[in-house]
Amino acid sequence: MNNTIGIIGCGWLGLPLAKSLLKNGFTVKGSSTSKKKLAILAQEGIEPYKVILSETEIEGNIEAFLKNVITLIINVPPKLRGTNTENYVAKMQLLHGYIQKTSIKNVVFVSSTSVYGDFDGVVTENTIPKPDTESGKQLLNAEHIFIVDKNLQSSIIRFGGLISEDRHPVTMLSKREHLKNGQHLVNLIHRDDCIRIITAVIEQNWWGQIINGVYPEHPTKKDYYTAEALKRGLNVPEYDEHSSKKGKIISSNWLINVKKFRFLASI
Repeated sequence: MNNTIGIIGCGWLGLPLAKSLLKNGFTVKGSSTSKKKLAILAQEGIEPYKVILSETEIEGNIEAFLKNVITLIINVPPKLRGTNTENYVAKMQLLHGYIQKTSIKNVVFVSSTSVYGDFDGVVTENTIPKPDTESGKQLLNAEHIFIVDKNLQSSIIRFGGLISEDRHPVTMLSKREHLKNGQHLVNLIHRDDCIRIITAVIEQNWWGQIINGVYPEHPTKKDYYTAEALKRGLNVPEYDEHSSKKGKIISSNWLINVKKFRFLASI
């Protein structure tokens, strides 16, 4: 039985995800834009490919990478900061064209809760997205590419802010003053739970779903980042007076209440 999984984007999330899937008995192909990273992938038992996606072409042997893959995990965030912005939707459309020529049956598209935009209140998977950033708008359009393809079983996972022991936003926030919305609530998720959610989608056939992936505890930004800064011996971020809005609370309603998923890695 073919159980080959392809992961486009073996970086901060994709590499530990690939290693976890290998331990679970899957054959894993992984891509990176860095030639140096290929040796690391191979050392871990991941079949390595250098693949660079752009709006107009795909550099690398994308056909060989996609060959014999049954489930494809697309873990490529938009590059829309700074001056070197891109048409992320065009990039995903190009990739989708190659997928259509393969035997791929399932797609996990790693998205973001940014698609919901500036919402005030509780957000579930049934909330209509109204993105207000270019990144959120392009992610939502990219999701649609895979959702409407009736030849694929696609699940979209909208993760909150991603954290781990070696990656935490407080390290940058501690250097800043006059931060806004200190009374807004955090919507975060640990990388370990991201991996567990993606694995559950694949192993338990949770296809055709929109899934919010956010840890179910939501302290205020001011309280949370103050505590995290003190824990690390960093300067405490300074917040201005809070706004009248409470901000959004992303609920992982489907995971928790329908699938009885338990988050194990606290934020």
